[in-house]
Amino acid sequence: MSQSEANSQAILPTWVNAELFQGMLRGIERESLRMQSNGFLSQADHPKALGSALTHPHITTDYSEALMEFITPPKASIPEALNYLADIHAVVHRHLENGEKLWPLSMPCMLDEQEENIRLAQYGSSNIGQFKTLYRHGLGIRYGRRMQTISGVHYNVSFPDHLFEQLQQHETDEKLKALNLQDYRSHRYLGLIRNFIRLTPLVTYLVGASPSVCKCFMTGREHHLLPLIKGTLFTPYATALRMGRFGYQNSAQKQLGIHYNNLECYVAELQKAVHTPYAQFSHLGLNDEDGKPIQINDHVLQIENEYYSLVRPKQVPQAGETPSEALANRGIGYVELRAVDVNPYVAIGINETTAGFLEVLALYCLLKDSPELWEEEQDLLEHNQNEVVNRGRAPNATIQEGGQDYPLAQWAEHHLQEMFALADMLNQTYATTLYSDALKVMQERVQNVDATLSAQVIEDTLRHGGTWSFGSAMAHQHVENYQQHVLSPETLAYFEELATSSLQQQQQLEQETDLSFDDYLAKFR
Repeated sequence: MSQSEANSQAILPTWVNAELFQGMLRGIERESLRMQSNGFLSQADHPKALGSALTHPHITTDYSEALMEFITPPKASIPEALNYLADIHAVVHRHLENGEKLWPLSMPCMLDEQEENIRLAQYGSSNIGQFKTLYRHGLGIRYGRRMQTISGVHYNVSFPDHLFEQLQQHETDEKLKALNLQDYRSHRYLGLIRNFIRLTPLVTYLVGASPSVCKCFMTGREHHLLPLIKGTLFTPYATALRMGRFGYQNSAQKQLGIHYNNLECYVAELQKAVHTPYAQFSHLGLNDEDGKPIQINDHVLQIENEYYSLVRPKQVPQAGETPSEALANRGIGYVELRAVDVNPYVAIGINETTAGFLEVLALYCLLKDSPELWEEEQDLLEHNQNEVVNRGRAPNATIQEGGQDYPLAQWAEHHLQEMFALADMLNQTYATTLYSDALKVMQERVQNVDATLSAQVIEDTLRHGGTWSFGSAMAHQHVENYQQHVLSPETLAYFEELATSSLQQQQQLEQETDLSFDDYLAKFR
């Protein structure tokens, strides 16, 4: 037995069998900008035929009005989740107006000089609707609206309780054995999260697909990017600029000291950030000269969701609960893997290969030993992440771990090798070869840098003559895919019913409001 096989066996305990993973669930959230036929960001309202962005469970908007977000429910297999996502795309495509298309890249299509032309998402006149728009206005004045046009894929994974019960039974630490199931599950999910943070450079290298940006995205910003071709900027060996300092970064959040070592502390640290003023944001003011609110508050975070992280512990909130209250009350129910770029070559932004890899990786992170994660290691991990974001395809790219430098390819290959036994186990669970096939594709990307998505994006951007031409070509190609996707009469009826009922729900919320928005906001503040 080779060293890597021995390690792989050590991570996968001998008592584990394929049946323990029956009941795993996954859900996908995919973001995509609406693009006008001339390539510029859409200025139109969210299509009314799709329902209300405020209350629709599957089709909503994220930060800007043109940034659509498609959300699948939790599904029992990867093909089911991807098929549901494909249904949503096909439904949306039918209702896009004036020749609009879905932009296929993580980094945005053409933005004009004026930030104000990036419209904030609108959710109607109810207090909760106005609150959501105000939150986005606050993000705009804090970080600029351009940042609010970036798209990603979030992959949600949960493991069945019977797996946690078995893991707990085999613990040697009596304290862990004595925990109730909810607390033990949270303990294991936090271990997964810490390991995922350690291994984010692997995700960035293998599925990063934003090595270049449209020049318009950098308007008014200092940067180190170089011209690739007219209208497009890049760095020569970049993999995922979305995951670096031009993506979702928040300098104020660096000082938060949010850790994933135990749930109680995580919740307390997150709640503290929502209640702690930050001088730079105080300086912006709460209201404009007319007394109109411009941000929810001047705190480090306006609300908890403003905390940008590579991975999030999640629990479905009940009525009136904040995300952290849901976690405190019922523990971690699933994890949200957020470090995933949109794959521009796939009409729905993600394929079986990426999904299979992410699930094997999540299981690897769950089963692998996961020491506590503190500032010193976090600084090192940030260095590794920046190295792979900016230089991941360089022949001399390295990862620092345990006081040593390793060639990135050697480090990545080591972890992929360790994952194969887990992929085989998941293959057995689902009677498929999907998981090991996904790892083989990832191995090929490690062994041949030209096989990475980021290398392909650079090559095709050059071939098409720029980011806009490449993105437009892929957007046109994906239209055919949406048109060919067969929607059953039941599916069509279901989405039509959701569109109608979501608009009715929004209307109801608007009629029920007896508190003025000023009073609602004052109460929140």
